[in-house]
Amino acid sequence: MTSTTLQPTVSRTPSNRAAPPTTLAGVAIRTPFWVFSGALAVIFLFPLVWTSVKSVSPHPGTGQVDGWGFGNYATLAHYQAGIWQYLANSAFVSGLCVLLTLLISTLGGYAFARFRFPGRNALFMLTLAILMVPYATLLIPLYVLLNKLGLGNSLVGVALVLTMFQLPFSTFMMRISFESVPRELDEAALVDGCSSFSALWRVLLPAVRPGLITVGLFAFLAAWNDFFAPLILINDTNKMTLPLAVSNLRVQVQGVIDYGATEAGVVVLALPCIVLFLLLQRHYVRGFMSGALKG
Repeated sequence: MTSTTLQPTVSRTPSNRAAPPTTLAGVAIRTPFWVFSGALAVIFLFPLVWTSVKSVSPHPGTGQVDGWGFGNYATLAHYQAGIWQYLANSAFVSGLCVLLTLLISTLGGYAFARFRFPGRNALFMLTLAILMVPYATLLIPLYVLLNKLGLGNSLVGVALVLTMFQLPFSTFMMRISFESVPRELDEAALVDGCSSFSALWRVLLPAVRPGLITVGLFAFLAAWNDFFAPLILINDTNKMTLPLAVSNLRVQVQGVIDYGATEAGVVVLALPCIVLFLLLQRHYVRGFMSGALKG
């Protein structure tokens, strides 16, 4: 009588599999990618690192003459109305621009993606045609229009102008974000008794969150860093945004430029953008990829 020995079976799950050894051919294939990516990282990071170092290093004729420290930032903090006033101005303009851009582009993208009406495609192409108009050519007519509306030399007027220039791209992004969501979701919501607005609020907005973050972050970066619109539309030094204040900081008495304070202003200007991008980069990339895959 033969006895059969039962051997325990070991399940081969992906976690039990050993990683394939790195071969010389694999390293050779990946090396150009690593070199190219590293070169791009150095090119983009070097100016920021250099500016950050120079903002705390000693410069003759600046607030940081001897040794390393934050004297240049102290000079920047007390420049004219003060750095906090210019930060508040930029934050107000950027926040209002993001709020208006998200509100209008979400409603516009939802309408273009979900509703059928005569002239829809023509209206959408007309909206995108604004991108073809040179930015600088519209600022003088907008300056005259804002003065007639009582919004001249105001931060609200600057935010409205920046929002107008953000809307074509933002509406395009929100339309393709809504189109990437299956229609069955909002149709099921309508069957359950939701109105069109309720379906948008409860069902579609959570589904297009990467697109919303992409549009909001793009609008913030554009409004925060914009220089030309505040230069034309703002006359009061106390209402200047931070880019305009940093630019005016370079114009000193007898042609002497405080490079240390200017570099400190560049660091302060760039820091919120870097922090926001690092926090939201995953959603930012997903928002662009959803539109690319849909297209």
